[in-house]
Amino acid sequence: MSAFAVTFRRELALMWAGGGALAPLGYFLGATMLVPLAMGPDRTLLEAAGPPLVWIAAALSILATLERLFQADLEDGSLDQMLLSPAPLELISFAKGAALWVAIGLPITLAGVPAAIALQAPVERLGYIAASLALGTAAFIGVGLAGAAVTASVKRGGVLLALIVLPLFAPPIIFGASVASGEEVSAALSILAGCALGGAALGPIAAAAALRLQAE
Repeated sequence: MSAFAVTFRRELALMWAGGGALAPLGYFLGATMLVPLAMGPDRTLLEAAGPPLVWIAAALSILATLERLFQADLEDGSLDQMLLSPAPLELISFAKGAALWVAIGLPITLAGVPAAIALQAPVERLGYIAASLALGTAAFIGVGLAGAAVTASVKRGGVLLALIVLPLFAPPIIFGASVASGEEVSAALSILAGCALGGAALGPIAAAAALRLQAE
């Protein structure tokens, strides 16, 4: 079995162990589903506030999973094994990001549909919202890989991690909210696809470089 497959399966199992992957999903659903109850039935207000809310909730849900992504590997010695592995560290980092997207990003994408319905999004826009969330969560994770690697050796580095990655989360949030509100959908989806591809390509490379520096 390839190093990618081994790492992917291990990370997926660790994320679901003890229901750990359910916490960010529960946060996302709670944040998006409770707002209509708090704001009342005003459709105009919900349509205006809904798209940014969905994206902010998705970004914070992903952010909550990043702090321990490489920190646990550093503490239990798994990072040393990764560095000694014949497989490129970039490939192992990519496998960890892919597992995180399957365990967290994909469920948030699927949960985005009922969340959008609760926030009075038009039915014909739901497919676009799901597609944008799939791309946006991939972009979040790509950026997050680098931030998680940089802060892996920092105790309680959650604040530092947030300071590093949240500014880089802004483009997917802006263009994702644009898709959800029905403004310039094709152009916004194209930019989101670019963000996702850029994150998938550059995130593992930056993460591997940061991890090698910390191992020296």
